[in-house]
Amino acid sequence: MLESEKPVYQVDAYADPVVVRIDGRACFQNSGCLRDFISGMIKQGKTRFVLDFQHCASMDSTFLGVLAGAALELRKATKGTGHLVLARVGQRNLELIRNLGLHRLMTVDAGDFNMNFDKCDQPLTQAQQDEVTSARMVLQAHENLVAADESNRSKFQDVMSFLKNRVDSK
Repeated sequence: MLESEKPVYQVDAYADPVVVRIDGRACFQNSGCLRDFISGMIKQGKTRFVLDFQHCASMDSTFLGVLAGAALELRKATKGTGHLVLARVGQRNLELIRNLGLHRLMTVDAGDFNMNFDKCDQPLTQAQQDEVTSARMVLQAHENLVAADESNRSKFQDVMSFLKNRVDSK
């Protein structure tokens, strides 16, 4: 299996909290499966999630928008009692999270989170998406970032305008 074909997200859906281990680059190309997984778990009544970032090489704004959307969905579904923890995020990822205001939506642990992530062995796979479906997901992710922190609007205004035009023209 090529490095680029390796699953980025390994999960333990039966744990409480639900655990997701991120290995490699978390980006717009592979964020849809994570969004769908977390949304499905919330619909099943899961209210506690931990995402392990120890082996997360990098993340882009779409992935961060997917996280924001998950936190907002969890907050709405649980009336604020759910928990989304980002564990072992590291300094660079912590800066990205804080710069977008996401630390106000979820718990961020930059140090050594004391939890066993070894049972994350179920891979999430990204289904092929057509261009419009992909553009909709990326647009929604960036709208989530604005919902998380209005100051993000100026950062992503051009991207969102481009994507809206792309989606509306199809």
